[in-house]
Amino acid sequence: MTRSSRSRPPSGLIEVLRLFTVIFFAGLGYETSRFFTDRGHSNVLGPFNGLAVAIIVGSGLGYVIGGVFGRTLATTADRTEAALREVSADTLLAGALGLVCGVLTGAGIAWPLFFVPDPLIAMPLFGVVVAVLGYLGFRVGAAKRDAVLAMFGSRTGVAPRPGAPVTLPQVVDSSVAIDGRIVDVVRAGFLGGRLIVNQAVLDELQGLADSGDNLRRARGRRGLEVLQTLQREAAVDVEAVDDHHPEIPEVDGKLMRLCLDEGYSLLTLDTNLAKAAAIAGARVLNLHALSLALRPPVVAGEDVTVQLIKAGREPGQGVGYLDDGTMVVVEQGRKLVGQDVKVRVTSVVTTANGRLVFAHPVSDGPSATKPVAR
Repeated sequence: MTRSSRSRPPSGLIEVLRLFTVIFFAGLGYETSRFFTDRGHSNVLGPFNGLAVAIIVGSGLGYVIGGVFGRTLATTADRTEAALREVSADTLLAGALGLVCGVLTGAGIAWPLFFVPDPLIAMPLFGVVVAVLGYLGFRVGAAKRDAVLAMFGSRTGVAPRPGAPVTLPQVVDSSVAIDGRIVDVVRAGFLGGRLIVNQAVLDELQGLADSGDNLRRARGRRGLEVLQTLQREAAVDVEAVDDHHPEIPEVDGKLMRLCLDEGYSLLTLDTNLAKAAAIAGARVLNLHALSLALRPPVVAGEDVTVQLIKAGREPGQGVGYLDDGTMVVVEQGRKLVGQDVKVRVTSVVTTANGRLVFAHPVSDGPSATKPVAR
């Protein structure tokens, strides 16, 4: 099998490394020959010129070792390039800053080693300390990318990645409190941390609770009860804050201003408010969008096409699957097994193993009997 050009080490780099290796070993052979000559061993090679032979032998050894070294180094560099291609630029930059800090720290710690009389001991120890701390600096810098870029962002021109809205303190809209599903979302572990309740939201809920209209009064009381329930949840810390923008008449405007000024995210069920806040530059958590994302793939009364692949457990039933793996039980569908059948959903049941869809062929009409889940 032919190797791709991307994985093949570049020949030019190999030859350059081989050239420098040949020069190094030729110089090493020359210095070795001079060492013996200076000590009176000029006839160590008999009638041959010791310097010339040492240079030739060193060059040949360097040619062989240089080729192996060059191919190994080039292959390693190519693999390193492929690995770094998967790493983002800001991570590499943060790692490089950590590497520089680690090298400087290592040099500052290890410089007293130069007071050791023997340089053959001092230099290797100095190199080890600098290399280890430089490597640790790179790893720590890459792992703490956001914090490093926050410190050096103004100098590097790279800003840290903004945190996800769910990691920020969340300003609660009155629609979220009235809806009440936020309690289940918190208990499921999808929301946590600080929940900010603006005084304007409390005033709005209080006004609804004191309304003469029964429906509005029930909505206001429900919103206040939900906030009280959230105060007892260990996963969240409900914090009421004063209205710092009395000049803004609308509650929605007050919430957007609070999010923009403090860097909070807005937690809402109002799609229009979510769009307006996003346009203004605020971070938004739209629970309505979350509910749409988690809705069943089909609903009762919807027509879908499904391929029936086997018979069901009850007489006359056929079974097929939607694209996401949801099982569809089709009444009077056994005779249609192996075909693509247009069916009408009669109900969607949530079980411990997932959703189960019951349907009947469209041609059978709506009078088909709904099968019983077992």
